Amino acid sequence: MPILHRYVLRELLGSFLASFVVLLLVSLGGVLADLLGKIARGRFPAALLLSQLGLRTVDILSMLLPLALFLGVLLCVGRLYRDSEMAVLAGAGLGLRRLLKPVLSLALPVAAVVAALSLWLAPAALNLSKQMIDTANRSLLVAGLEPGRFVELPGRHSVVYLGEMSRDGSQFSRLFVHAERDDGRVDVVTARSGELYTEAIGDERYLRLTDGFRVEGIPGQSDYRVMRFARNDIRVPDSEPDESAASEKRRDSLSLWRDDATRARAELHWRWAAPLTCVILALLAVPLARTPPRAARYGRVLLALLAYLVYLNCLLLGRAWMGDGVLPRGLGLWWVHAPFLIAAIWLLRQDEHLPRPRLRA
Repeated sequence: MPILHRYVLRELLGSFLASFVVLLLVSLGGVLADLLGKIARGRFPAALLLSQLGLRTVDILSMLLPLALFLGVLLCVGRLYRDSEMAVLAGAGLGLRRLLKPVLSLALPVAAVVAALSLWLAPAALNLSKQMIDTANRSLLVAGLEPGRFVELPGRHSVVYLGEMSRDGSQFSRLFVHAERDDGRVDVVTARSGELYTEAIGDERYLRLTDGFRVEGIPGQSDYRVMRFARNDIRVPDSEPDESAASEKRRDSLSLWRDDATRARAELHWRWAAPLTCVILALLAVPLARTPPRAARYGRVLLALLAYLVYLNCLLLGRAWMGDGVLPRGLGLWWVHAPFLIAAIWLLRQDEHLPRPRLRA
């Protein structure tokens, strides 16, 4: 590799890593806040915090790496213009397109990593995350119930007491529940034994009570109702449902490839879009980072970020349209990639030509 290519590649790598670290720290802050909120609502135990943080990080890397590469190329090439290094290289006969070789030397390996993340690692990480949470949610400890202690259930004005509990937190004995309704009625439920289970469809958790009594009425009045039951189910509520993407099971890319359904094709095109955006954004960043003499430092960065937002939103819109059957299946998301690739090639060709002198009469 020539000395010039090694120098530019080293500068590109430094800018890319700096951008990636900053974006990763910002993203981890948002993911950590979301996970802590779910722990506070009893979605999963605090012991799974680090594992869930790592698995969620694998998922967001497929979105962070293209943006980090785009910003890294922008900042690196912009610095070369700012320090007049590009002017020296142009005087030596090395134009802007000569930067494509070191840029692609970085963009292609990053695109390969993004492809592995988007197609295989990210879906597997989300599925493992959901499996760990589902396994943990079968424990009474996640619901905040502990043996030998009165615990108030959130949102129901209910108090629960468990006499004994199994080590895995799935079964219990000698249960007492005291609940107050909005109309002033009081429910008292006792059970000899029971267990915690999750419904087959959805994430709602229930206490399955066996061999117990239920007393219902208004304190101070004589119209109490007493019922003996062999089984009674009580829902363990959460403050709000979990509708995040991590709570859904992700299909692997091979099964999506074999599936002819519209939504499966849309998901597959979306996963392939991540590595393609790496290469296209890297090519687009080279001409967008060009700064004329006496221009503002990094003057085109805002324009480049606007182009990235338009690109990303078009991909999201195309994914939704394709999943709903609005767009033909054969078109996919190529109608989004093609204009940006053509624009990158056109801008590169334009920057290689000197402007024609204007003739004055």
